Amino acid sequence: MIQAIGLTSNPRKELPPAVDNVSFDAHAGRVTMLLGAPGAGKTTALRLMLELQPGRGITYFRGRPLHRIGHPSREVGVLLGEVPGHPARTVRGHIRMLCAAAGVPVRRGDEVLEAVGLVSLRDERLGTLSRGMDRRLGLACALLADPHTLVLDEPAHGLSAGDSRWLHGMLRAYAAQGGTVLSTTADPKEAARTADRVVTLVQGRLVADQPAADFSRTRLRPRVAVRTPHAARLSALLTKEARTARRSVEVAEDGGNRISVYGSTCADVGEIAFRHGIVVHQLADEIGDMGPGTGASSHAGKPVAPDGGTSSAAAPSTAASALAAAPDAGHPGDSADSRPADSAPAGSPLSGLRAGGEARVSESGSTAGLPPPLSVRPAPRPLRPLRYEIRRATGVGTGFLVGAAVLVVSALTAVLLARIGHTPQPRLLAAWPRELPLPPAALGAGLLGALAFGDEFRHPALAADRGGVPRRLGLLTAKLLVASVSALVLAVLTIGCDAELLYLVYGRELVEIPADRLSLAASWLGLVIGCAWAGVLAAGLFRSTAAGLAAVLAVPLVVVPLMRRLVEGASVETVAGVPLRMREVFLLHWPFGGERYLEGMLRMVAQPVGGAMALSLAVLLCAYLLAFLRNRVR
Repeated sequence: MIQAIGLTSNPRKELPPAVDNVSFDAHAGRVTMLLGAPGAGKTTALRLMLELQPGRGITYFRGRPLHRIGHPSREVGVLLGEVPGHPARTVRGHIRMLCAAAGVPVRRGDEVLEAVGLVSLRDERLGTLSRGMDRRLGLACALLADPHTLVLDEPAHGLSAGDSRWLHGMLRAYAAQGGTVLSTTADPKEAARTADRVVTLVQGRLVADQPAADFSRTRLRPRVAVRTPHAARLSALLTKEARTARRSVEVAEDGGNRISVYGSTCADVGEIAFRHGIVVHQLADEIGDMGPGTGASSHAGKPVAPDGGTSSAAAPSTAASALAAAPDAGHPGDSADSRPADSAPAGSPLSGLRAGGEARVSESGSTAGLPPPLSVRPAPRPLRPLRYEIRRATGVGTGFLVGAAVLVVSALTAVLLARIGHTPQPRLLAAWPRELPLPPAALGAGLLGALAFGDEFRHPALAADRGGVPRRLGLLTAKLLVASVSALVLAVLTIGCDAELLYLVYGRELVEIPADRLSLAASWLGLVIGCAWAGVLAAGLFRSTAAGLAAVLAVPLVVVPLMRRLVEGASVETVAGVPLRMREVFLLHWPFGGERYLEGMLRMVAQPVGGAMALSLAVLLCAYLLAFLRNRVR
């Protein structure tokens, strides 16, 4: 069950709030439709319920607000707008990545794909899906963690009649199994056809909350749909007959050869057409709109009572009034069952709302007592972050293309440097000209690291139902680990490809193993992995791939010149004896020549580039931790 109480969005400059004090319930086992014209506030209301947008009010999902639910995706399945995801990712890859984020087995992804009829399209790319297939995939994503509640924003918009029937059948079957379904629509006929209860919004205010049968009787009107080549003549005859018999019949011409008759029956219309020899091609009962001049907008400011009529009294303006009118309002406890509003414990948001007594409404319509403030909650981290990150990184070909481009550019650069000459062998094997701030492998590793977060902000998939990608330490650790492995593989392949091509072109003399290979290898791997980490941290901090790559380039272009003023050449000689002095002081024994690795790392840090990289990583990591702590404080 969903209980939305006092949902109010923040004012927009001089404009009224998009949603103003909306309260309603959506019961388990039923389909509830939130109806309203475009701009009525339906999407804003859903975003307030899901704590994606700041405002006021509170929403309980089976008695608990969303931020107190440990795994929200297992309680609420959400579809807002298009299915978020990289357009080059396959349907199966996208679902499996979300399986890792939700902590469900991979077979669950195959089950939901089969349920929505996408098994035959599991290898299709997201960017090639039609509107109908996109809606099916969105529903599969919402059902992935087997939630109790579905919250869908206009899921049938733009669908064909067949796809709409399929979608409504799925929602009806889900509700029949005890689930709660809340969906939005701008079509009154769709709401009357598919919902058990219809909640109507007009200009951000609730004007009706009715069972579907009452909605069809009071907000919609039965009509007779007629298609005939003599539409104008039949329309005039029907009007004349109604005037003669003093009956309230309205005839609306829908254009062409179609008319709609309100206040009559198929039998009466058919008899009139038969008596006057008019050919009729279609004669059917339908549930139409409100008829001429009686649109939903005419009820604005005149709330409709739950029994279907209109109330002359003003609508309740506070959540307290809404609670008084809803006897089954629950409390934010752990129980999944709904309880009376009076049973809310002391100190709960409900008791706080009731403590103010009756609402006091000023002449302008504003209330003295306001619902509790509603802040944006960060998205939960994936339950299996490492598995999620591996599937995210390998699900698209961008990383593989970057790696291939780096190997080609690096090999060609190494051959060109060897032909020109005057390049030391370590730089030759790394394809690192003195004119470039970083070698191609380091730039490629930095780009891969920047894509780890940048792609997620451009094509969000981790937290499609909870807003932006969170800055969480578990997710950061997984991204740093995967970026380190990618950078390590890229560094080793780069050296191997460069050495192999140099051997084929110039012979063995250019690829001889240097004597200090261990320290050089440590420096090389530290540089490449450091660039990857800088890309990850900067992209996660500034939410942009370009910012991550800019942070990598800023190390040699901005930070290194500053470090050169602080680090002198004598520092390298000073660092060279550190491992030996440590072994003498602490009686440490370095296994497998570990002192040479340590010396290589210290040499790298002592160099301007290494020191600049270490300083940049420290600053970025501290900034990321501060952003993380700030979100936790919220």
